[in-house]
Amino acid sequence: MNDPALRHIGLRVLRLRQQHGYSQAALARELGVSPSYLNQIERNRRPLTPAVQQRLRQVLGDVSGLFDADEPAALQEALGETLRDLGLPEVSTAELRTMAGNLPQVSQALLDLHRRHLALREHAAALEFQLGEPSAGQSLPAGDSVRDFFNRMHNHIPELDDLAEALFAEWGLAPGHVAPRLRQLLADRHGVLVEVAPLQAGREKRLFDAASRTLWLPDYLEPGQQAFQMAVELALHGYAAQIDAVIARTGFQDEARIAQARIGLSNYFAGALVMPYGHFLQAAESSGYDIELLAHQFGVGFEAVCHRLSTLARRSAPGLPFFFIRVDRAGNISKRHSATDFHFSQVGGSCPLWIVYEAFNQPGRILTQTARMPDGRRHFWIARQVSSGPVGHGQPRKTFAVALGCDLQHAERLVYSRGLDIHRPGNSVSIGPGCRVCPREDCMQRAFAQLPGR
Repeated sequence: MNDPALRHIGLRVLRLRQQHGYSQAALARELGVSPSYLNQIERNRRPLTPAVQQRLRQVLGDVSGLFDADEPAALQEALGETLRDLGLPEVSTAELRTMAGNLPQVSQALLDLHRRHLALREHAAALEFQLGEPSAGQSLPAGDSVRDFFNRMHNHIPELDDLAEALFAEWGLAPGHVAPRLRQLLADRHGVLVEVAPLQAGREKRLFDAASRTLWLPDYLEPGQQAFQMAVELALHGYAAQIDAVIARTGFQDEARIAQARIGLSNYFAGALVMPYGHFLQAAESSGYDIELLAHQFGVGFEAVCHRLSTLARRSAPGLPFFFIRVDRAGNISKRHSATDFHFSQVGGSCPLWIVYEAFNQPGRILTQTARMPDGRRHFWIARQVSSGPVGHGQPRKTFAVALGCDLQHAERLVYSRGLDIHRPGNSVSIGPGCRVCPREDCMQRAFAQLPGR
């Protein structure tokens, strides 16, 4: 969108929808478009056509504010998102308001430069992966580089898994009843007290106060989730040397990637301690990989079980080779892990035909899909919406959709495939790895042209 008056219409559509209390799926239904189409409008990936404008007026009333190019509020919100992405999260609301109101042209220029920067970064990363460059992914953010390391390890860190399993036995832990003992270990061995309190909602699920040696946990966490956070703190206090030994193998040199790797590895250790390999694999096999049953047995959430299932790649006792992904409503991929050679797209988003996006429209239900990739491979997917945060009316909560997949040849071992004709070719949905690297030119949901040379 080159017209300055149209650059931030997507953001304004999003704000207008939220002001009127519509979910993305609900407004899309009223407008007669798909949720993914409305999602692309809100992200400025699709134009707001006259026909959709007319339907917006019919549903929401006055929408003239969409075309006010000088609206400081719209500029302020966009500037805040841009500066956070550039590593400047501490810019105050007053500073953003001043810049948007007093320097609108400079603000627009900054937003344009950032948008071009993102496009170039994605393009460069896609070409690196296409050409098989040894340094592929180094231009991506630190979090993506760390995820790429986990995927190269097939999402399995044997030394941390073995350590956690040995400690589980040494400390006399029992599945689903880990929290009390971990609380005692933190106090006795590291002088860390654990307190549960109604903390301010935010991204962090724990807060360690070094001065008082207190680990604060939000009161909305279930006992298994509290145990996970305590296990992370135990890893950082008592097993930093083992984690640093793994980090040394990553080859990361900069502090950002090392810090991200330390977070990822301490979380890995925590999952392996709360759901120890042998106990968890046996329970998974005997239940037909019933995720809800496993969550109940080990006292954790649906997402934690899905993540743990994607790590069962021990050579002497492998589990089913799963792929795991987590997305938000805007299509941002915040987690992706694979215990196989399945590779998620690093750039260009993911496929809107994937069942993981439909999970937002059917909260609480476990959805299934047989999907066919462009190379002919077929996979079986399970998806469900998950949420976390304070409990109570009007309380802010984080909402995601998670999906767990495997090659179709393994699907019959899953309880979720019972009664489904998964091998019938007509029951497969054609999906792709992301528009920029997908060869399906006839796809009605294509948002971007394929990169040249694919």
